[in-house]
Amino acid sequence: MTINNYIRAVKEKGWQPFAEELWQRNYFERVIRNEADLADIREYIEKNIANWTLDEENR
Repeated sequence: MTINNYIRAVKEKGWQPFAEELWQRNYFERVIRNEADLADIREYIEKNIANWTLDEENR
């Protein structure tokens, strides 16, 4: 289900609104257009996994 579908159902079908944020703060979508983009994203993920334990917001 998409966020748009959920919001529409809240408005049109009387669904209970979600009490928390629906979208992750500072999150953005990115289109992977070629192999170089994919390689950059993979490198970013691999390097940043190590930093996850240092993140103050990581429970």
